[in-house]
Amino acid sequence: MPIMPTHCPSCHEHLKVSHLICVGCGAQLEGSFDIHRILRLAPDEISFLLNFVQASGSLKEMAKIEGQSYPTIRNRLNELITKISASDQTAEEQRHVILDAISKGEISAREGAKQLAEVTP
Repeated sequence: MPIMPTHCPSCHEHLKVSHLICVGCGAQLEGSFDIHRILRLAPDEISFLLNFVQASGSLKEMAKIEGQSYPTIRNRLNELITKISASDQTAEEQRHVILDAISKGEISAREGAKQLAEVTP
């Protein structure tokens, strides 16, 4: 089964769900429903979070699972924290959080530039 898209393929804005169907009884709901911010993450980011939970939050265990160094895993987690924290903020607040994370060394300048490019005005 294909994964539900969370961003418009044309303009890249967030999508909303308008129709839900129960697989058990066939009941249908129509309306305008937001997609949870966790589901707006990229598939590899969601996979990382699931592995992190399964590893009981152990960065050392995550390094083994992902085949990466501890500092790399720590940086990936910091990037996700920044991204998740920014999802409920205005564009200006998001920019401030990202720039602050760069200045504190929590994320790389490259990752910060990528995140800044994703912030909608």
